[in-house]
Amino acid sequence: MHDKIQESYHDSQDIYDDVLTQDKWWSELYIDLFWDGVDDNQIARKILGWIPDNFNGRLLDVPVGTAVFTCHKYARMKKARITCLDYSLDMLRQADRRLSELSQVRTMQGDVGDLPFADGDFDVVLSMNGFHVFPDKARAFSEINRVLKRNGVFIACFYVQGESAVTDLLVSQILAKKGWFTPPFLTVEILREQLMKHYEIKRFCTEGTMAYFCAVKK
Repeated sequence: MHDKIQESYHDSQDIYDDVLTQDKWWSELYIDLFWDGVDDNQIARKILGWIPDNFNGRLLDVPVGTAVFTCHKYARMKKARITCLDYSLDMLRQADRRLSELSQVRTMQGDVGDLPFADGDFDVVLSMNGFHVFPDKARAFSEINRVLKRNGVFIACFYVQGESAVTDLLVSQILAKKGWFTPPFLTVEILREQLMKHYEIKRFCTEGTMAYFCAVKK
């Protein structure tokens, strides 16, 4: 499964940013037709706005992807200590190019299911467009919870199943088979239940087939 994920993101590295940012006419059409017109740019602005620019703690970004949404935000977070981790080396190379001049940021290859950090290492964990890719979602939740400090903040956004029949069909018949997404997928109800076991939910929003939230570890 991990090899399939590596291969899928290697194959899509040249179009990944265009799809997320809707920077091309075809990517905007794709989002309108298959993703209910969800604007990833707007969601990214909202959730990154939950982290103050003067934040001076430790932040883990997993997966960092290409850092297309976070590079400008991190440039303003000069007091923070930011670790950006991704399983895909192709994604990581692009993130490196965007973040290489930021002394407060380090990038590294790694697996969210086996994070190379001590318990309670981070004040914030950010996970953008990651959970629908992670093969072992229960393990990913467990590891993120482990490396967060008590009262640490978990911020994330990702695809949820059951909100659009068209999107669900696209995901199950194409994206999952190509390795870009990995079942099983969470529904809104299951996600809420999962979070409430270990977190106090401060914000929880859905837009089309995307859920995004800010939760504090109990």
